[in-house]
Amino acid sequence: MFQVGLNPYGLSHTVGLQGLGTPRANSAGIGLEGFLRVARDIGARCIELDGRWLAPLGDDELARLGDELPQVPRLCSYWLQHEPGETLEQGIRATRAIGGSIIRIHLTPVLEGARARQGPRWGEMLHHARTTLNREARKAADAGLIIAIENHQDLGSGELLAFAEEAGDNVGLALDTGNPFAVGEDPVAFAIRVGHRTRHVHLKDYVAQFTAEGFRLVRCAIGDGCVPFQELADVLEAHTPSLTASIEVGALEARHIRVFAEDWWQGYPPRPAEELRTALERLKTKRLDDNEDSRTPWETRQPGPAIVAYELAQLYRSVENLKALGWM
Repeated sequence: MFQVGLNPYGLSHTVGLQGLGTPRANSAGIGLEGFLRVARDIGARCIELDGRWLAPLGDDELARLGDELPQVPRLCSYWLQHEPGETLEQGIRATRAIGGSIIRIHLTPVLEGARARQGPRWGEMLHHARTTLNREARKAADAGLIIAIENHQDLGSGELLAFAEEAGDNVGLALDTGNPFAVGEDPVAFAIRVGHRTRHVHLKDYVAQFTAEGFRLVRCAIGDGCVPFQELADVLEAHTPSLTASIEVGALEARHIRVFAEDWWQGYPPRPAEELRTALERLKTKRLDDNEDSRTPWETRQPGPAIVAYELAQLYRSVENLKALGWM
């Protein structure tokens, strides 16, 4: 069963990461210390930290932080910047220093499965991701660390497995339970394909709003949406009896997945239409009216306290639902 904990991305405005460096950032964000208070409050059994919190800290400060953290598995979250010569040196340093075992990364900035928008640059991005991952995975292995690649609405299950298998035995996947929809895959079929290589889970759920071009994925509390969590748990438990899993309520911006647009599919390998049908049927189970205003308080530019209240309410509703499942 899952060791359920927390990452900051469903609380991005509350902790001050949403819009960081822009006028819309939350100047009263609770930061790392506040995030850890929330994690303790919900009884988190794993903790996933954003690398931007750790970058300014020296080795001694990181070690002290590690001593202060609850005695649960620790993960650190990073992503490739697609800059020449980039490394995971900072991630390796910080993760080791706080007593962590897994570096979670995503390989590209592409969201909504919209790789076709990148044109020829998509191939360049994949080449950069592959060479960087292959090089840095060896360094992580030498440090005794696992790299878990997230399905970040950019790559399909087969592509992610190929990256992991090429990079080495210490590279696996961080399975985001909601993101298979964003690349036109069914979450259960996705998990069946990658379960043997899954090293961490992001618990995410969505409700759907269909459009002429496809569907919007709108954030909701874990357990209130379309994701079949018990089916996913059964698949993953068959491979690994105990996995860490971070609660991650979705982004404050809806994701528009344009699977009905012909050009959206450019660059994807062929796949059975039957699986897309299954995914669409799941999305219909928690479907918003086509004319409903599905925007979050962030999207409607409500005051900061309203956004914080919205994020926290969905987090605590998620915890209630997970307790009802017997997972917390």
